[in-house]
Amino acid sequence: MGCATGVHATLAGVALAAFIPMRSPSEPQRSPLKELESNLHYVVAFVILPVFAFANAGVSFRGMGLDDFLHPVSIGVAAGLFLGKQLGVFGFSWIAIKLGVAKLPDGANFGSLYGVSMLCGIGFTMSMFIGSLAFESQPSAVQILFDERIGIIIGSLVSAVFAAVILNVTLPRKNTANV
Repeated sequence: MGCATGVHATLAGVALAAFIPMRSPSEPQRSPLKELESNLHYVVAFVILPVFAFANAGVSFRGMGLDDFLHPVSIGVAAGLFLGKQLGVFGFSWIAIKLGVAKLPDGANFGSLYGVSMLCGIGFTMSMFIGSLAFESQPSAVQILFDERIGIIIGSLVSAVFAAVILNVTLPRKNTANV
């Protein structure tokens, strides 16, 4: 849409959204805009956004070997996202709770706080930006940027999987029999 018309796709989307009514003229309690948003939420969150982010990461898996995944930069970045983020967020949150500066939300426990802190290891946009700033002046910057991006992808995936497991175990179950 952007190249052929000269209008950027984001601007075209905003313009299109301006013509979706907030309320239905015939049924004032119905909102076509909110219905569309609700219908598109899962597709956008779990398909479009991840594919867009991954495609813009600039990583090609052609010709990759195990040594690319085991490069010290890849391992360091993945460990920083997976271990560093969860330990920092959980540690400072735990300290704040113990000092009385903060409190756990109702229904939460330290296990669920730990699971949420693992979610902080999902780093993409800012991690890519910081990695590009950190490694752009290095002699073999192209290879290091590639290794950094692989580390971000690995760290983010591992953080997401472990967080899902921890949260599945620690969060209370809703009673679906009464719903």
